[in-house]
Amino acid sequence: MRARAVSAAAAVIAVALGATGLVACDTGGDDTGGPTFSPRATAPDTGGFTGEPPSAVASSAAEAVESARASASSAAASASEREASRKASIGAEIERSRQEAEDALEDVQGRGNALNEVAMSGKPRAETGGRLAVVLNITNKTDEEASYAVQVDFLDPSGKAVETHFVGVEDLEPGGREQPVVISRRPAEPVLTPKLVKAQRY
Repeated sequence: MRARAVSAAAAVIAVALGATGLVACDTGGDDTGGPTFSPRATAPDTGGFTGEPPSAVASSAAEAVESARASASSAAASASEREASRKASIGAEIERSRQEAEDALEDVQGRGNALNEVAMSGKPRAETGGRLAVVLNITNKTDEEASYAVQVDFLDPSGKAVETHFVGVEDLEPGGREQPVVISRRPAEPVLTPKLVKAQRY
């Protein structure tokens, strides 16, 4: 019984060794020392890839450029809107001050109580585009805070007032000075003459 079991085991080992020999042998006659089968190509494992395909990269770059352009355009538009708003605000404040000065002078008899606190000086036409302009030097010579309303007329060669401006300066401290500029809207010719008509401190 033991002899039969050993014989059977030997037979199994012999079959296994024979199979191994078949795999290792080259039936074509060339002994290259390697297997006769060719390895099958396998697809690369893309799971570990990083980055994007060229087309996706180009698309992202184009989107980034477009986004930057849109941001720059939006910033420029915002800056333009802010500047327009600032100019509108300044214009509104100038008009408010002008109207208040005109109202303050409406009931003033004579030339007002502050002629000696207001002086005029000319401004070079090269700085005003050829327009006639004068600088008002308003100085608070009192020891209290005060506001001022001034009227300036531009006279033609015949002495007729052809243009009138009202200028206001508010809450000027004692000893303080403001220098608003009055510019004529008339052409350079005929030559006009500025005249300080009224100056009221209130």
